[in-house]
Amino acid sequence: MTQQNTDDYGKVTFADEVIAIIAGLAATEIPGVAGMSGGLAGGIVEMLGRKNLSKGVKVVVGEKETAIDLFVVAEYGVRIPEMAWNIQENVKKSVENMTGLTVKEVNIHIQGVVFEKENKKEEAPPKIK
Repeated sequence: MTQQNTDDYGKVTFADEVIAIIAGLAATEIPGVAGMSGGLAGGIVEMLGRKNLSKGVKVVVGEKETAIDLFVVAEYGVRIPEMAWNIQENVKKSVENMTGLTVKEVNIHIQGVVFEKENKKEEAPPKIK
């Protein structure tokens, strides 16, 4: 029985967008994350009706490793260091399990805080006929 190296079959590469989508979804699973901050371009894309799943994520992908920067908006009252640690762990685990790449860095950039009033949409009063 012979062992074959995976290099015999070719090479698998990942587009930055694929890693960014995995990381973005993993980050938004964490309690206390109100959303990702994608800047002006991300807001325009969402207004046009297409949700950008890689919004707020910057990725640098090498052959066997990657570095990820996440731009996060936190909910008011959450312990930010604990939330950031949970994001780092979940993103690292998700990207490594799904791609086989080694995650060297997961940098968290807190871009803002959302207060409770902003989270809940104000309901319009019922119309009286």
